[in-house]
Amino acid sequence: MNLKNLLQTHLTFIARDRDPYLATGGHFFVQQYIKEQFEQSGSVEIHTFEVKGKACKNLILNLPGRSPHKDLPPILIAAHYDAVPGTPGADDNATGVAVLLELARMFATQPIKYPLRLVAFDMEEYGLLGPSGASEYASQLRQQQQPLRLMIALEMLGYCDSTPGSQHYPAPLERFYPNRGDFIALIGNLRTIPDLIRLSRNIRKSGTPSEWLPVPNRGLILPQTRLSDHAHFWDQGYPAMMVTDTANMRNPHYHKPSDTIATLNLDFLTGVCQGLEKGIRKL
Repeated sequence: MNLKNLLQTHLTFIARDRDPYLATGGHFFVQQYIKEQFEQSGSVEIHTFEVKGKACKNLILNLPGRSPHKDLPPILIAAHYDAVPGTPGADDNATGVAVLLELARMFATQPIKYPLRLVAFDMEEYGLLGPSGASEYASQLRQQQQPLRLMIALEMLGYCDSTPGSQHYPAPLERFYPNRGDFIALIGNLRTIPDLIRLSRNIRKSGTPSEWLPVPNRGLILPQTRLSDHAHFWDQGYPAMMVTDTANMRNPHYHKPSDTIATLNLDFLTGVCQGLEKGIRKL
């Protein structure tokens, strides 16, 4: 089965109502699917945290690096698996989880220099209201003084629109970036600039347009750059970036029942996955 078909298969299992409060059956189903897929590559660690009396779970797969230096810090690659109520969340964020699962398979088969930590985060959609999987996990890493080479958050990767004027921005970014929503964006704190350049270049080499944006001061000057799990790692002082199709700045189905697999461009999603694999191998 080729990569596009593998990604599509993951999407059919993940894209369903899976709000942790109002669609508990779907949420549990997707949680178990991710766990089973991760277990094909190694043992899965469960990081449990509590939100208003509800036990929530991050799923973690650790893959060893091939470097003889055992003390290299890991690269953390993550995607959130929860969705807002009433939507199948195909782009948000079944696409991110599908790519996470395929990267796990690829890197388990052929390790890279650095150890990898692949994490499926819970409760991202509730992060503005209280603790989230990423905020709790990033805080724990900082308390334990665990270093990271880089954190990469996969956040909506499968929607594109090549129509002129389809891409929107917070001012004044429209002066510097394309007005067609047919690229994947990489947004990182200043420490990640060399990695932003390297990953963006490799995504372009795979045939998918890519743009990158460095933001200072934890993204506070542009609040729209903080709307995913990477922001919690910025807040804890880690080098972190978000890979995204820019969500509602392009996708009219964002957080709606119409966020279905049929609205996605699977060739675009496949190119993003291929480019990320090549780029991460060169970090």
